[in-house]
Amino acid sequence: MKGNDKASISLRKIVCISIIFIFILSVGVMAGNVSLKNVKIVLSSGYEMDILTTKTSVKEILEENHIVLLEDEKVTPDTSEELSDNNTIIISKESEDVEVSDKVEKSSEVTTEDILDNYSKITEKIVVEEEVIPYETITKDVTTGSGTKQDRVVQQGKNGLREITYKVKYQNDEEIEKTKISSKVVKKPVDKIIEVRTKQVTTRSSSTSRTTYSGGKWSYSSSELDLLCAITAQECSSSYTGALAVITTACNRTQSSSWRRYGSDPLSQYKAPSQFCYSIDSHWRKRLNGNYPSYVKQAVLDALNGKRNHSYLSFRAAGSHSGEIIGGNVYFNSL
Repeated sequence: MKGNDKASISLRKIVCISIIFIFILSVGVMAGNVSLKNVKIVLSSGYEMDILTTKTSVKEILEENHIVLLEDEKVTPDTSEELSDNNTIIISKESEDVEVSDKVEKSSEVTTEDILDNYSKITEKIVVEEEVIPYETITKDVTTGSGTKQDRVVQQGKNGLREITYKVKYQNDEEIEKTKISSKVVKKPVDKIIEVRTKQVTTRSSSTSRTTYSGGKWSYSSSELDLLCAITAQECSSSYTGALAVITTACNRTQSSSWRRYGSDPLSQYKAPSQFCYSIDSHWRKRLNGNYPSYVKQAVLDALNGKRNHSYLSFRAAGSHSGEIIGGNVYFNSL
């Protein structure tokens, strides 16, 4: 009996395993029979959708893609029908159905292809457009004292440029949808910088020279100081260091026996014939009345109070002589 029981149990195991294998095989066969279909859905607006689905019922396909029919819309084939062989679902307005019914009277049968001919295809293009980036205006207050104020533009503003890429959809050569894809800055804008300064007013009394020298320091009238700054800026206004190097040269010459014959103070050295721009051209005149950077004035004031940044007595434009380059000029000691 024990041998028969063991044989019975083994037989039941074999039967169970066979049933499980047959079930798994059946499921695999069913899954293999499910196929994806490429279905085109044409909306009443003319927009075409290409979707993949395993559904065959028109109603299920619409529900799967979250498409809800409006009261004045109709679908072909009907929602109660299966998908036709051309794998196309067309949604149209009721008013369009009237036109279709008129065609039915003239033709024994209206095909899906005939209905599709009533819709214009939608085309897509990639379009690149340029957009101007406006510059900003920055105002800096560098006034001193309580005199009349005036604005001076120290840097002109320039607009920037941006390129924007769009994907545009057209129907009947008319734009129906525009989607932004990307954007990049081609040229950055340059800020406009305005300095608010204290206006320098030249009067007859202030034009009288009040040059004094004491303890290694020079003192000038307001008009003379303005002239010193204008000449210095014309020679070099690229930086504080460059401006200081120019006025330092004039100060160094007042202490040299070879150059002192041109003047005993920096302004006299500036005015000496054929030495600085004062006697060579008149471009410095446009810089009078404070039309120079604030750091130029600071460099002049520092030099008049004893500050120096080199020991040279001459300079030329960089590249025209050998020596030490400071602020775009080359400095040296030969006469």
